[in-house]
Amino acid sequence: MTIVAVTFFGLILIGLPIGFVLGIAGVIGLLQIGGQNFLTMAPKRFFEGLDLFTFMAMPFFILAGEIMNRSGITERLAAFADALVGYLRGGLAHSNMVASVMFAGMTGAAVSDTAAFGNTLVPAMVKQGYTRPFSCAVTVAGSIIGPTIPPSNLMVIYGSLMGVSIAGLFAAGILPGLLICLLCMAVIAALGRRLNLPKSQRGPSLRVIVAAFRSSFLALLMPGIILGGILLGIVTPTEAAAIAVFYALFIGVVVYRAITFADIVDMLIRTALITGVVFLIIASASILSWWMTFMQIPQTIAAFFLSLSSNPKVIIGLILALLLAIGMFMDINAALIILAPVLGPLTAAVGMNPVHAGIMIVLALNISLMTPPVGACLFVLSSVTGERIERISAALVPFLVVEVLVLVMVAYWSDMTMWLPRLLLGK
Repeated sequence: MTIVAVTFFGLILIGLPIGFVLGIAGVIGLLQIGGQNFLTMAPKRFFEGLDLFTFMAMPFFILAGEIMNRSGITERLAAFADALVGYLRGGLAHSNMVASVMFAGMTGAAVSDTAAFGNTLVPAMVKQGYTRPFSCAVTVAGSIIGPTIPPSNLMVIYGSLMGVSIAGLFAAGILPGLLICLLCMAVIAALGRRLNLPKSQRGPSLRVIVAAFRSSFLALLMPGIILGGILLGIVTPTEAAAIAVFYALFIGVVVYRAITFADIVDMLIRTALITGVVFLIIASASILSWWMTFMQIPQTIAAFFLSLSSNPKVIIGLILALLLAIGMFMDINAALIILAPVLGPLTAAVGMNPVHAGIMIVLALNISLMTPPVGACLFVLSSVTGERIERISAALVPFLVVEVLVLVMVAYWSDMTMWLPRLLLGK
């Protein structure tokens, strides 16, 4: 066990990509317990780690996000959000948050949200007089709404690995995602006068709202098609993802006429690259996960946590601290695949519903996307805007505080999380 742990953390420290780190550590674990005879398990687990139908939803959702970014759907959603709340002090910051909610219901990817709004809303905010670090902080804080409000690639991974209802996870993520948006908007409002955030000269206008709604109506239908189909049991998440791609492509090519054949080829290549990275992590992590299961590491960790306290609230607090700490240093897809089999039995032991536990774990790892030193959204926005990560991180602090507050509410107030799944699905 020590050899595997030293190998794992040593390879991470020298900067080897996490997909290779997981695979190498897993193979060393196999050699440790069974010598060369156990090496046959490596390709078997590598294949079986990806041999789940629900994983097909991920490349479809990624491609749908690429199409929406390229077709101008993102800009139309941002314009509609600005028509709704742009007249407030800090209106464009509020619009950024509302647009993140709308975008979340289509792609479920925080990095896509960050890249899209980093190229559009951040320059617009700076032009209106917002500081660049604050503009970036608002964008990063809103980006984690994407993988919290369904569809969410992390929920697809968790549900597939743990045998938990993906539709139930999707339903459970809606209220926490909306709450993150509302509390972040409250932070913007509280900082409005102290930071002298710009205020639009126009007031609320029904005419502007109606015009923006008409322009973005077809885009706004997409979340309803995806979520409605899944939650009503008409389609599976994978089928809904394929429908999302077809719908986004139809709007981009036929209605908006903003996508060419060359764009489609480029988007397919980008989707293949992103999907390849994620699938390599999943497949490699399945080797390490099998070794951990064989060595009974999940049971050992669960027993250790339970030995620290018999109070479920204390154990849940320890789980949250573990997730936030590991998420600061590890890719969240890899962290989820490794920790889910460990934390699943532990959360069950303290009486948590599997859906409730899943949404808590996913939200904690989502928050890690905006925390240094390896927060993916921070790196993406820094590369897109040229702003230093340290300055973005400093401006993020008040948003990070309220999002951790939402995480605590999700963890300890099960009725808030489980109300919608029970209402819609009886989960």
